[in-house]
Amino acid sequence: MTHGTTSRTLSVGALARIEGEAAMHVSVRDGVVEDVALRIYEPPRFFEAFLRGRGHTEPPDITARICGICPVAYQMSACQAIEDACGVRVEGALRDLRRLLYCGEWIESHALHIYMLHAPDFLGYPSAVHMARDHRAVVERGLDIKKTGNEILTVVGGRAIHPVNVRVGGFHRAPSPAELRPLRERLLRARDAALDTVRWVASFDFPDVQGGWEMLALRHPTEYPMLEGRLVSSGGLDAPVHDFERHVVESHVRHSTALHGSLAGGAHHITGPLARYSLNFDRLPALARTAALAAGLGEVCRNPFQSIVVRAVELLVACDEALHIVETYEPPARPFVDVPARAGRGCAATEAPRGTLYHRYDLDAEGTITSAVIVPPTAQNQAAIEDDLRGFVAPRLHLDDAELTRQCEMAIRNHDPCISCATHFLDLTVERR
Repeated sequence: MTHGTTSRTLSVGALARIEGEAAMHVSVRDGVVEDVALRIYEPPRFFEAFLRGRGHTEPPDITARICGICPVAYQMSACQAIEDACGVRVEGALRDLRRLLYCGEWIESHALHIYMLHAPDFLGYPSAVHMARDHRAVVERGLDIKKTGNEILTVVGGRAIHPVNVRVGGFHRAPSPAELRPLRERLLRARDAALDTVRWVASFDFPDVQGGWEMLALRHPTEYPMLEGRLVSSGGLDAPVHDFERHVVESHVRHSTALHGSLAGGAHHITGPLARYSLNFDRLPALARTAALAAGLGEVCRNPFQSIVVRAVELLVACDEALHIVETYEPPARPFVDVPARAGRGCAATEAPRGTLYHRYDLDAEGTITSAVIVPPTAQNQAAIEDDLRGFVAPRLHLDDAELTRQCEMAIRNHDPCISCATHFLDLTVERR
């Protein structure tokens, strides 16, 4: 219906510029927002079921296939959960290499989202291809930053998509200092480009919107969180990762093939850059903290439209951290530590570019996986995205359908949803009579 009436329906059958397949539905009756749904319709992929019966060394290669954008996040959470079950910790140079690999993923993922998926919204272009016609140098800068992240993944992980060098306990092969050395010049250039990116996105016009959700992220004693930490929230939660399933509850909704995550007690929450930044501002490196304040961010950011600025700050964090690791790298004595099988339960959470990613595995005495639970960021964010849409639509009902739809899609892309990551949850039950 037209925007001149009090009842109307907005439907987008396939959202553009997100990872995966989803639709949006907004229904307004008598001037009141009656129904808002982010409909994830990708077929469930049952990764937890695939893992049952597998050996304890297999999850890194299997879970990497959950996402082509963030395979390292799945590999790192899987490795550390298995190591936790087997009573092993990976430290020193091997941990540094893991963090370097993760930095590479943050760089390529954040650059992709900022330049290719999100910036066109603010500049009024339907795609990055259209944007490049007027802003060629800017788009080329984004592609060059992304290429730097991909090169890190290739050198450390063996290839840029679904790395093959990661294993439980470390790596199949550790790179030599000579192999990492060429990354230094690229990272120096990428760090400067990341600073320019923060300044560029800070110049965009942002609606004055404040999210009412709780924020959830990891918090490390000394580092900006990436590989590990305690589970904290803006509502005062401070718990070990082993308690994750006590505090994050999942439920089925009729309109989605992904579960909805919420905090125990029912509060909707977000995870990802806004939450990480707001709960860990004091853990930012000095360069990133200075850039954030110069960009107009405070110590806490609740405006989902400013998430593009926060992502740019995290892009700077990752470039700066990767450069430090490359410059100080001393190869480990062995590329991995032994992780002998034993019966037990292991849990781990790491900070994927899009937010906190949790894995839990139960092993028998031979190291066979008897159960697996994987909770990705988008499943946790889905209810909050719908809350954002509900609050966003109401004061904008005067807009025509095309403009209101465009702005609603933009509100969804604020969260950089990874639909493919979210759709592997559902339990498969076969009832035979």
